[in-house]
Amino acid sequence: MRHKNSGRQFGRDTTARRAMLRNLTANLITHERIETTDAKAKELRRVAERLISKAVRLGEVAWTKLPKEAPADEAAKREWLKNRARRLHVERLLRQYIPRFMTRLEGEEYKRIDIIEKVLVDLSKRFAGRPGGYTRIVKLGLRHGDNAPISMIEFVGPYEGPKAKAKAEAKAEG
Repeated sequence: MRHKNSGRQFGRDTTARRAMLRNLTANLITHERIETTDAKAKELRRVAERLISKAVRLGEVAWTKLPKEAPADEAAKREWLKNRARRLHVERLLRQYIPRFMTRLEGEEYKRIDIIEKVLVDLSKRFAGRPGGYTRIVKLGLRHGDNAPISMIEFVGPYEGPKAKAKAEAKAEG
């Protein structure tokens, strides 16, 4: 019996399953939209959203550029060191699970993307006010050949909650 054992096994051993989820996560971050089976998309959602939540919880420290050298003021130096340590910690947590660089074909040439920085800067800024739910799964139908259900998993747009809507309305009026 599998009581309290969460997660799908996909007929693979632990290392193969973990490698598959790492690769899917890295590809999702790189391309922001991938097609896979329903079950893999549902498992991928759990993994990807946890990684993005780490960067979002870091807040503005994630996307602001810290100066190379510590400031002279003692209080500012303490704050600088604290922010630098927090960002480095989250960066290392992300690097434990996903690779640092991926390549992506744009036009006719390959572009090297730093996916750790993409999570820390782009995605954490995009989802800053969002309380979770960074991905969406859209069912596409059945795959030819083995009739497996196929889904597309992608990142959602910026958060349009009540505060964001009120801010947009105030900006439009004045």
